[in-house]
Amino acid sequence: MLRGSSISVRSVRGALNNGSPFSLQFNRGMAGRILYTAESTAVGGRNGTAKSTDGTDALDLKLSMPKALGGPGGEGTNPEQLFSAGYAACFLGAMGAAAKKLKKSLPESTAVRGTVHFISDNGKLGLGVGLHAHSPDISTADLQKIMEEAHQICPYSNATRGNINVDLSAEGA
Repeated sequence: MLRGSSISVRSVRGALNNGSPFSLQFNRGMAGRILYTAESTAVGGRNGTAKSTDGTDALDLKLSMPKALGGPGGEGTNPEQLFSAGYAACFLGAMGAAAKKLKKSLPESTAVRGTVHFISDNGKLGLGVGLHAHSPDISTADLQKIMEEAHQICPYSNATRGNINVDLSAEGA
């Protein structure tokens, strides 16, 4: 089994492209079979471009460093916006699984807003995340229980646990 720190992109790509079974052990001991791989390439850093390179061409973005970080701002997106959108979408999916596990119904009206904070603490850079779920069709208490269970299911939550602070908040009926 490969360890996360010893994996090369070629070894992953080669295993996936030749159809061989491939499993992966991540740094925290999480082992499993790869179900899906997304791949993107960034050129030019925070003032460049990012494009999916996994054959889908679904992502082709201009990147702009926010003025708050010393950049020019502009029309492009930034890594924090992409992370907040990805985390929010993934977390909402995990909420659906959590609701089923808890034998609750998650209304289609439920929305999750992801907030990513770029933080400097004594010169060390990091991230903080807020996830806020809103649904006028379920109680706040039930929505909070679903969020807490989703936080144990969501791949983004599992990947960030112990690395960044993630604050959950719920607003229901």
